[in-house]
Amino acid sequence: MTKKALLIGNSDGIGLAATKELLKLGWQVTGISRSESSIKDEAYEHAVAQVSNDDYLEKLESVVRENEVIDLCVYFVGIGELLNFEDMSAEVDVVDVNLLGMIKTASRVIPMMLRRGQGHFIGLSSLADDMLSPEAPSYHASKAGFSNYLEGLALALKSKGVHVTNLRFGFVDTKMAKGDFKPFMMSAGKAAWHLLKCVEKKPMRYTAPWVVIPLIKFRKWVLNMSVLFG
Repeated sequence: MTKKALLIGNSDGIGLAATKELLKLGWQVTGISRSESSIKDEAYEHAVAQVSNDDYLEKLESVVRENEVIDLCVYFVGIGELLNFEDMSAEVDVVDVNLLGMIKTASRVIPMMLRRGQGHFIGLSSLADDMLSPEAPSYHASKAGFSNYLEGLALALKSKGVHVTNLRFGFVDTKMAKGDFKPFMMSAGKAAWHLLKCVEKKPMRYTAPWVVIPLIKFRKWVLNMSVLFG
C-alpha cells in the first residue's frame, strides 16, 4: 500500500529536498506552503496557505479530509528575525509561525492518526532551543517551546501507536541560516537525509549534526555566566 505524507512548508529548503526524496521512494505526497511548488509529479498535490493566516486551519482540514489517511506529517515551517526595539511586531510573528503553527497542525493531524492507531508527526526544531539569545529571543524561545511541546506529546502518545519526533538541526544552508558564525553548516539535501532516518527509526529526539552539541553547551554556559554575574 502506498504511504501518504503531508508536508507543511515544503516549497523550498529542507522541505523541498525531503519532498523529492519521498517521491523517489514511492510515497504519495501532499504539500502546503505559502507559495506554489516547483514539483510536477503525478504522486504530488499542493495547496497554498500560510500558517499564520486565519484560513490555514480551514485549508488544512480540507486536505486532511481529502486524504483520509496520513502516515507521516512533517512541519518544516520556520522564520527568525533579529530583535528590533523600534518595531517588535516580528517577535509575535516568529512565535506564531514557529510554535503556534506547529501546534495548530498537530491538533488536526494527531487525532486522525490516533483513530487509526498509527502515524508519525515530525517537527523541525533547532539547537537554539537550549540557549538564551539577546539577538533573537523570539526565535530561541519559539524553538524551546517547540521542542518541549513535541517531546511532551511524544511521551503522551508513546503507548498509542503514534510516533512524534523532535528533529533538532544546527545550521542548514537555507534562507533561515542567519548570522556571521555558522559552524558545521550542512546542505538541505543532507538535512533531508537525516529526516528520512527519523522516518525509518522514529526516535523521540534526533539532533544533527551531533558535533555541534559541545559548542552549544559551551555557548549556553557563557550566556548563563553573563546572566549570573552581569
